[in-house]
Amino acid sequence: MSKNPLNLGFRFLLELAALFALGYWGWTTHFSATRFLWGIGLPILAMIIWGTFAVPNDPSRSGKAPIPTPGIVRLLLELTFFALGTWAFLAAGQPTWGWLLGGLTILHYVLSYDRIEWLMQKK
Repeated sequence: MSKNPLNLGFRFLLELAALFALGYWGWTTHFSATRFLWGIGLPILAMIIWGTFAVPNDPSRSGKAPIPTPGIVRLLLELTFFALGTWAFLAAGQPTWGWLLGGLTILHYVLSYDRIEWLMQKK
């Protein structure tokens, strides 16, 4: 599986955008003290989940897996994360950013076909 640094950088930017989208949704759609819980807590929770559940020796990540996860589970986790980021932009009234994040995520996974194949083989 290739470790194209441009695609890895692209994915990192997508991850940041999805985290921002979750925080933006939480901050703009909730009020009073819950605004902090959703606007700050939701992205932190997403970061914890993203960094904890990993396929051992994934060359597109650090290779560390605090909680070893089968490839298909990791792929579903990633797709859910990016789908939630896309939804968050849409639900917060930012359809352009939502569709852009969704479309760029699809492009990333098309470019990462070799990683998807690798993930599907990991038990």
